[in-house]
Amino acid sequence: MHKMIIAISSRALFDLEESHTVFQEQGVTAYAAWQIAREDEPLAPGPAFSLVRKLMALNNSHPEQPLVEVILLSRNSSDTGLRVFNAIRHHGLDIVRAVFTSGETPWRYAAAFHAHLFLSLNPDDVRLALASGVAAAVILSPTHPQPLEGSGPVRIAFDGDAVLFSDSSERIYQERGLAAFQENEILAARDPLPDGPFKPMLAAIQWIQGQHSPESCPIRTALVTARGAPAHERVIRTLRHWQIRVDELVFLGGLDKGAFLAAFGADIFFDDQTGHCESVRRFVPAGHVLHGVTNAVEPSRHG
Repeated sequence: MHKMIIAISSRALFDLEESHTVFQEQGVTAYAAWQIAREDEPLAPGPAFSLVRKLMALNNSHPEQPLVEVILLSRNSSDTGLRVFNAIRHHGLDIVRAVFTSGETPWRYAAAFHAHLFLSLNPDDVRLALASGVAAAVILSPTHPQPLEGSGPVRIAFDGDAVLFSDSSERIYQERGLAAFQENEILAARDPLPDGPFKPMLAAIQWIQGQHSPESCPIRTALVTARGAPAHERVIRTLRHWQIRVDELVFLGGLDKGAFLAAFGADIFFDDQTGHCESVRRFVPAGHVLHGVTNAVEPSRHG
């Protein structure tokens, strides 16, 4: 591995909601005229802007061989996309690769660029990217104002089932209840959980961590899960089997996650359940991972 690659939509990176409303209400011709007339007006940061800038700052210590690359994937045309590139220059972001699809879905380029993560505001694009094997999420801004960028390391947190791990155990919980879920996890405690869609991203983060000493590492990870004892053992043994380090493990046993993610100082938290994401975004940015059984239907969940 030579770097971690993040693919991002223009609406996730910049605040394009006003122009998106023009597109929805007046159509593509009016949208194009709107963007071209304003192409020299800087765009405000969007929901993923702070995360992207903190990730790209990791390159400051490795200018000869950057650790992170961000690639823009946009439904804009080349004409309307000029405003986006102007905003990239205005904000000093080192983004040189981009795809403008003139209205077509851009998700398919995430795999072509070997992206470890695709962030978008379009649920359909996220679902398709996940189906193609790329970790992807709909990014949700915090509901309360926060500083544009925090200080210190990049802090990225993950849910377990259907995010880092497959949804196989979650399916047992949904279909047969908590007692059956716990019994299964006890019996399978020494059997590694199957990979989930975000395992490759976690591995890419660990690669970055390996370029630094533990004392100076500029990126930290956390697994924050509704699991508790006795279902904890399988999680720990799975990470050991993967030979992947997670800096902080938080087993909540069903407690709400938001306050704990605030305590961790997460720059983003990835979870597969709508309810968890809406709760968490009161405190930190959330990435809704539209994957697994909880996104086929929306029952309550445990882990």
